[in-house]
Amino acid sequence: LDGAHQSYTIAANDQIAAADAYRDLIIAYRSGAPVLLKDVADVVEGLENSKVGGWYQGTPAVIIDIQRQPGANVIETVKRIRAELPRLQRAMPVGIELTIVHDRTGTIRASVRDVQFTLVLSISLVVLVVLIFLRTIRATVIAGVALPLSLVATFGVMWFCGFSLDNLSLMALTIGTGFVIDDAIVMIENIVRHLEQGEDPMNAALLGASEIGFTVISLTMSLIAVFIPLLFMTGIVGRMFREFALTLTIAVVTSAVVSLTLTPMMCSRLLRHSQGSTGSLARWFNAAVDGSVELYRRSLEWVLRHQAATLSVTALTFAATVWLYVIVPKGFLPVQDTSLITAVTEAGPEVSFAEMQRLQDQVTAAVRRDPDVTGVVSVVGVSTMNPTPNAGRLAITLKSRDQRQAFVTEIIDRLKQAVAPIPGMVVHFQPVQDIQISTRPSRAQYQYTLTGTNAREVLDWSARLVDRLQDDARLQDVASEVQEGGLRAFVRVDRERAGRLGVSMQAINDTLYDAFGQRQISTIYGQANQYRVILEAKPEYQRDPTALAKLYVPAGVNTQTQTLSSSTSTQVILPTTSTNLVPLGAVATVERTTAPLAIMHDGQFPAATISFDL
Repeated sequence: LDGAHQSYTIAANDQIAAADAYRDLIIAYRSGAPVLLKDVADVVEGLENSKVGGWYQGTPAVIIDIQRQPGANVIETVKRIRAELPRLQRAMPVGIELTIVHDRTGTIRASVRDVQFTLVLSISLVVLVVLIFLRTIRATVIAGVALPLSLVATFGVMWFCGFSLDNLSLMALTIGTGFVIDDAIVMIENIVRHLEQGEDPMNAALLGASEIGFTVISLTMSLIAVFIPLLFMTGIVGRMFREFALTLTIAVVTSAVVSLTLTPMMCSRLLRHSQGSTGSLARWFNAAVDGSVELYRRSLEWVLRHQAATLSVTALTFAATVWLYVIVPKGFLPVQDTSLITAVTEAGPEVSFAEMQRLQDQVTAAVRRDPDVTGVVSVVGVSTMNPTPNAGRLAITLKSRDQRQAFVTEIIDRLKQAVAPIPGMVVHFQPVQDIQISTRPSRAQYQYTLTGTNAREVLDWSARLVDRLQDDARLQDVASEVQEGGLRAFVRVDRERAGRLGVSMQAINDTLYDAFGQRQISTIYGQANQYRVILEAKPEYQRDPTALAKLYVPAGVNTQTQTLSSSTSTQVILPTTSTNLVPLGAVATVERTTAPLAIMHDGQFPAATISFDL
């Protein structure tokens, strides 16, 4: 309001701020007396969705799954999250404990540490071999400097390209250690040869570099040619090995540049005419090398004298190689032990939430008894991971790899035997992998999705395909996400009778939704939280289809009604004294049938995903 001298803001107590206030809400008048909401309903503070539950170690819990943004560094992300946990714990009420169930960065850090150790070990061994064969500290220092310098330069190019030091890039550097030092060794040996022929260090370096430069370049180009196909690979393999191939290519090119520039310069400054040692160790090593050369000479003479036998052995080796390639088991990726197992639990399609929870508790108890299991997260109810109400999820945390003897596949076999005696429940286990190739939650590692325009045909053909796949001995844990056989109460409305009584289809739909759909009618806004107000029938009226006979629907064309207002656009129609109420059974019959619990879609088409393991 804006007057001549003063202005006012308008406010009203139209918002209910507590659940208790709903109990005294007047919803109708009968015989001149008000009817309060508490007279016909129970107002309770409960869960927004009572058909979803989560547990950790058998204790009710709220499960939070945190994933990094694309492009973010997972280790740094987890580090920052862990830094925030103490502050979040202090802000929680007494009795609420914040627990980290599983941290995937543990296995990542362990893998990186292993690769780092392998890289350092390979560098040390390469330098040791160079020392043994060159037999001079000066030449070894020159080759040893070329190796870390090439790697450091590679790190700079990797940073410029946006790469990180992960398992693949570190593995590329480990493999490239031998390639990186090869160019320097070739260059040093040629310069040493000129020194032994009487050239001074500067001329020896110039002559050696000019003679061997083309060889170094040709070796580098041949190595790069090997990795070029990896750069153009597509799919998951291409995404995995593109960084690997680029890192290795960068390291090889960098080593060639170092070998053509720094190595000759250091040779001209450090190498002298008096190379090598005449000590006992050097004499022993020379004798060993000479013996190896003599053994090679004799074997070469024997091969040249028996050419037919040599060619026969070569042909047999080639045939054995082809035979071994055919019989060796093949797969996309090896099974990885990340100390984490996921399980999909599945009961019959007609199971209730209470029965599903009971079966899930039995499975959880059986899994927790395994000596290698440290924690179990259990989730039941329809969610993003559970598309149907008869499915549940388990996240099983194992002891670290160094604290147990069994591999993850052996533990899965034990868990399968542990849960097998539980009637009415099927459990599918699979180890969590760092590289996931599945496109949706499934019961096994591999998936095949069948799509079509007709939902019925998709369901029928998926069942046939599952039967055929189950007969294949090469496959195991064949399962389908199709859940047929779910119980359905089909309300068949007699439209003619409903029309005579003035009952609209909208009124029937609203009545069913009010009773069983968990309709949200309002929201209570607190200082820190907000609470949804849910309308539904009492639990005793939600147990079986006979409850539908107790429902009444408003009838009459010109019915006067009042509404229960809310803070949202939703309004619940309430009958008044002038409203005619008609039993639902007067205009409809209830048929008990079966139907799929859910029909999945892929690209807007009906789809059925079949999963299996090898």
